Amino acid sequence: MNSLIFLHRWIGVVLALFMLVWFSTGLVIAFLAAPPITRAQQLAHAESLAPETGWLSLGDALEARARSGRHGEEDGVVAEGRLVRVAGAPVWLIENQFGRRSAISALDGVPIVFSPEQARRIADLWAEGADLVYSGSEEAPVGVRNAETLRPFHRFSARDGREIVVSARTGEVVQSATRSERALIYAGNWLHLFRWLDLVGAGDYRRAALSWAGFFAAAAALTGVILGFAKWRPGFFGRPTYSRGRTQPYREFFFAYHFWAGLIGGVFALLWAASGFFSTNPGQIFSQPTPSPEEVARYRSVGGVGAMASATSANVATLAPETVALSWSRIGDDAVLLAVSRDGERRALETGRTKAAFGEDALAAAVARLAGATPIAGRELLIDYDSYYYPNHHQSRIDKPLPVLRVDLADAGGTSLYIDPVDGRLLAKFDASRRVYRWLYSAVHHWDFGPFQNQWLWNGWMALWVFFGLALSTTAVVLAWRRLRRSIPQRERRALAAQKA
Repeated sequence: MNSLIFLHRWIGVVLALFMLVWFSTGLVIAFLAAPPITRAQQLAHAESLAPETGWLSLGDALEARARSGRHGEEDGVVAEGRLVRVAGAPVWLIENQFGRRSAISALDGVPIVFSPEQARRIADLWAEGADLVYSGSEEAPVGVRNAETLRPFHRFSARDGREIVVSARTGEVVQSATRSERALIYAGNWLHLFRWLDLVGAGDYRRAALSWAGFFAAAAALTGVILGFAKWRPGFFGRPTYSRGRTQPYREFFFAYHFWAGLIGGVFALLWAASGFFSTNPGQIFSQPTPSPEEVARYRSVGGVGAMASATSANVATLAPETVALSWSRIGDDAVLLAVSRDGERRALETGRTKAAFGEDALAAAVARLAGATPIAGRELLIDYDSYYYPNHHQSRIDKPLPVLRVDLADAGGTSLYIDPVDGRLLAKFDASRRVYRWLYSAVHHWDFGPFQNQWLWNGWMALWVFFGLALSTTAVVLAWRRLRRSIPQRERRALAAQKA
């Protein structure tokens, strides 16, 4: 017991302030910070496509790019191609099997890196009439996801404090935030995920720092829970209590409140700290959440763009005015061409070389290529979300489409692949270790399962336990400071006070 007290006391002294910051920033992320830009928002602000004669097909555009001799990291198997208007001009946005994105002109096939002037026209669609000033280029804006595949970025500022960030690689708006929203990004994700380490050139150590912080925070919470229940004397069944009927040993205010906050909320603090530790995938004990580039290449099947090379705007006459993109997707020698509207609806266009949709048999055959010698155990078309494929509270069905085809493999890990049957995209991959990760991290860190999908229940549940976490960490800071003061000899304290004076 003395060893547990020693561990709990001194880990708490070291990490008390950190835990207070972690709970505070978690509160900001959960309730105050604006979520990242969603696909639905991007579609809502997209320019109408309105195709014109003379635009190059995807195949012609790729051939023109090849003739130009301008190749880069975007080379590889073309998995998807989207024809959109960006800054008024027709552009093919291409994604390869590595998830890398690039843009080429649909007028002459020249690779595009969007200039500040072009990016300004894009940002104006989000500015709601405000005058924008170019603030410069940057590589990793705070709060932007998948920055590696989209950088560099152009940043624009408005007089009202709003800033808009545009990818120079694809022309997509990746952030539109007011001054207060940016402050909340810094007060939330930037602190919570140790992004501040980038400022001191220690960004490469961020994952390790988060991992060790989570581990020791979990150790402090675990020892605290054990000690709390060991010292709790509720007097059940006539058993003795402390003097004057107290059920805990402390008379002093902060000790008593730390005890009760820990007894009530300590288990949840333990779950949050431990899940934060597991979120970093320590030692790479969990598999990756998405198929590898090699698996995607086998799934899509190597080769040319096939049917995707055909006409740019087949059935153009049938396109609705709200159409904002024509999207090609290829699996093997089959391809589908989808008209994407502003509300996210996707409508298949048949051109003679394309299909109305990928059939389940074709998708299963693609999975068989991915799996190699591993047989397929079964498949099911899901019309509702399950415990592993689901939207978070900020996502819609545009971000997490339904229905999805789940294909189960007969391998040792019981791998399941989730596939969008409309465009054939591999949406998610879960094996045994990834399912464990879902419950050890997502389930007890975000509480995103079962009844907690209800927004009101989730709000109340999270607010309750974050409150106890804040009470626990606030009292821990006070007690840690007192312990440090007692640990410094009186003579040294006087010397420190004299130096300050």
